[in-house]
Amino acid sequence: MAVFLRLALRRIAIMPVMILGITLLVFVVLQFSPADPAFNALGEGATPEARAAFAEEHGLNDPLPIRYADFLGQLLRGDLGVTLPPGQAVADRIALALPVTLQLTALGLVLAIVLAVAMGVTGAVQRDRWPDQVTRILSMAGIAIPSFWLGVVLIQQFALNTPAFPTGGYVNPAESFTGWLRAMALPAISLAVPVAASLARLIRTSMVAELDRDYVRTATGNGLPRTLVIRGVLRNALVTPLTVLGIKVGYLLSGAVVIETIFDLPGMGKLILEGVTGGDTALVQGTVLTIALAFLVVNVVVDLLYLLVNPRIRTV
Repeated sequence: MAVFLRLALRRIAIMPVMILGITLLVFVVLQFSPADPAFNALGEGATPEARAAFAEEHGLNDPLPIRYADFLGQLLRGDLGVTLPPGQAVADRIALALPVTLQLTALGLVLAIVLAVAMGVTGAVQRDRWPDQVTRILSMAGIAIPSFWLGVVLIQQFALNTPAFPTGGYVNPAESFTGWLRAMALPAISLAVPVAASLARLIRTSMVAELDRDYVRTATGNGLPRTLVIRGVLRNALVTPLTVLGIKVGYLLSGAVVIETIFDLPGMGKLILEGVTGGDTALVQGTVLTIALAFLVVNVVVDLLYLLVNPRIRTV
């Protein structure tokens, strides 16, 4: 346990440096945006004098290091800036949109893990038989299918042709959990299928390698129940897929941005689209930074889970 805590603290101690790097990258990239904050805030009728006064008031003429230092100071105070008129706080907009994206990502992740484990275990246990061939075909098809295309197909088949699910929109789970589940089902499936297909191949490969090890033959020869053996094999086989789970969660977060637009969900994707189309640099900067930080936190959590399920790495 002491070794695990030391490694966990080492992972967590790196986070401030990584957060600083993320803020610097996001800030610098958005400085090259062709959008003019003064023009977007004041409108087309603004005079050059008014735009110059706006730039001076908001520090747009300051050198880049000073503007970055001011940006960091605002972040430390929890201030992500203000949107273009009507001038809402970016943090307030994100506070409303982020839970929607996290709910969609979490539901998509749960579906992906369930599908991946079911397909991977079936393929490994039924190796080279017809169930294995079927799961291979399904996994290859799932990897090849873009999530946005799958979302459009699901809307066509299950919302328009057969109105079992809504075409879009969001329902607060506090108001109606059933309505929330129906609204989130198709978007979550769209996100989950490509991730599940990719993880299923990793799980199958890892389980096949574990099933050929001596300890499995010994356990089977000693008369241990097959289900108990498979359970132990699965636990060992999940070590490798767990290493890429953080990347897959990042894919889910980024994919949710597109899927939210297709299904008209009021999440981070809608904010990014609103900021990009409206030239709202503060809104884009705040949403991108929030998603990047969420991705960082998820990867740290996955690293800690990896330490828990793989004791061998604790000696590193």
